[in-house]
Amino acid sequence: MKILVPVKRVLDYNVKPRVKSDGTGVDLANVKMSMNPFDEIAVEEAIRLKEKGVATEIVVASIGPAKAQETLRTALAMGADRAILVQVDDGVEVEPLAVAKLLKAIADEEAPQLVILGKQAIDDDSNQTGQMLGALTGWGQATFANEVSVDGGKATVKREIDGGLQTVNVSLPAIITTDLRLNEPRYPSLPNIMKAKSKPLATKSPADFGVDVAPRLKTLKVTEPAQRSAGIKVPDVDTLVEKLKAMGVA
Repeated sequence: MKILVPVKRVLDYNVKPRVKSDGTGVDLANVKMSMNPFDEIAVEEAIRLKEKGVATEIVVASIGPAKAQETLRTALAMGADRAILVQVDDGVEVEPLAVAKLLKAIADEEAPQLVILGKQAIDDDSNQTGQMLGALTGWGQATFANEVSVDGGKATVKREIDGGLQTVNVSLPAIITTDLRLNEPRYPSLPNIMKAKSKPLATKSPADFGVDVAPRLKTLKVTEPAQRSAGIKVPDVDTLVEKLKAMGVA
């Protein structure tokens, strides 16, 4: 069984975002970039399925600039077999629908039985690509996976919902999006990092798949969140209650 795992290069989650001085977007110059954490979980889950003998090949794919090769090499070092980069110009934001169309074209070529991807990317938090891919392919989907098992031609997924966990069965081929508690991704070992440099990485363009990635949305302005005002200390509970009453809270 072949598994396709889409991954995205995003601003590292440990880095505090800075807005550009002209308010056109987030400043990504000279800052650390890394794999989207939810996609790391997806790669790890695919590797675990391969270690169980369920999968035979893991293909990772990314849509982004040339520097996204670093992200793909990280996935290869974790244990993926080969990679595909759909390269776009640096600074070009590819919207979820265009990403889903490109992934659908890749899936048509690769014919995976399972697509595992993060439920959302931490840069835009759209939480749309997996669902859109499901609609485009017509495959079954199980979102927000907390636990995944595959047996024969069916995947059983425990998914996180507001009321707890819900178990769903989907026939393969299928699409699964990962939640935070599915697993804890491994750190690539040094030997695997070295091996990843020689693993196949194909570079293509959106035009190769006949997909238009021109944006449909326009960002008008990006601003920093408002600074929180400093709190004050009150001498006793009575004063606190009076202040709350004055604010209309109590």
